[in-house]
Amino acid sequence: MAITYTNFLTQIRDYTEVDSNVLTDTLIDQFLTNTELDIAGKVDYDDLRKYSTSSFIANQRYISMPSDQILLRSVQTIISGNREFLEKRDVSFISEYNNDGATGTPLYYANWDENNIVVAPTPDATAAAGQVQINYIIYPPHFTSSNTTYLSTNQQQLLLYGVLVESFSYLKGPADMYKLYSDKYNEQIQSFALQQMGRRRRDEYTDGVPRVKVSSPSP
Repeated sequence: MAITYTNFLTQIRDYTEVDSNVLTDTLIDQFLTNTELDIAGKVDYDDLRKYSTSSFIANQRYISMPSDQILLRSVQTIISGNREFLEKRDVSFISEYNNDGATGTPLYYANWDENNIVVAPTPDATAAAGQVQINYIIYPPHFTSSNTTYLSTNQQQLLLYGVLVESFSYLKGPADMYKLYSDKYNEQIQSFALQQMGRRRRDEYTDGVPRVKVSSPSP
């Protein structure tokens, strides 16, 4: 069961033994945002994966990225029902490969700037009749009084320890307490990463059931 935002704030103040005059709602909310961003930077978890489909524009080699994109995973073309992945290259490769501005079905893409990628060849009318699918990572959803998130529902301890680390750093609290929660936060990060980037990426039929070697004493 997901923890409520109000109860989460209360937990933070109970653990740090200070009241809302010291750790205001605004301050804890910033610590929470910092923690969510840190987790997203360290763990590739499934809740952040998103897909966006749009149309190519004939003779336009630039494609705008979704506004909530933080990391581009891959790019696909969908033309006449056929899906093909574009290969990622750098901008210099794109310039050399398509220095005459040839058109056709895009085969390659490169990061152009923060908000756009560039493809080659430049899309022609056939490509424009199809679509391009952007597979990407979004900014982590923010836990608030009106919005529960995957982390607030399934990883409450991880959020709690992360915000406590931020709080004790701000309060300049005892070094041993800061280290305690920092260690707990790192343990939870590793556990979450093992789940999301390990077990959730496996398939029992293909990879087999994970096994842990257990020592057995001689009879």
